[in-house]
Amino acid sequence: MSEKRSTLVKSPDSHPTGAKVISIDSMRRMRRLQNQAPSDDEYAYQARILGMDKLALLEEMVRFQQERSERGDLTPEMMSRGRYLFKALEEKAETEELRLLARSYRRHLDHELNEHRRAQAGLAPASD
Repeated sequence: MSEKRSTLVKSPDSHPTGAKVISIDSMRRMRRLQNQAPSDDEYAYQARILGMDKLALLEEMVRFQQERSERGDLTPEMMSRGRYLFKALEEKAETEELRLLARSYRRHLDHELNEHRRAQAGLAPASD
């Protein structure tokens, strides 16, 4: 069986069909990264979040934002934790504004985490 590998095409114009082509190895790395089981710390954080009431969730959101401000950027661990936090806030929100804010920030974290995983797998950033 011969092994053929495609390469990442940066521009759709450079491929005859206009399709983006990525390497099979890159896709496999991406799938492996996406399917990694959460760590024990993530499970513990998720359990802690699930046990919080709305006020405690809002206080945790303030701590999360302070940590992000101090660090200057989001780490993959912070992105994962933030997804749990903002999902819980979205579900427990009593106002539509808080629900929309939490949903928006959770989606932003999903996007950032997916981009991080793509970069780890050696893939080009997703085009919006």
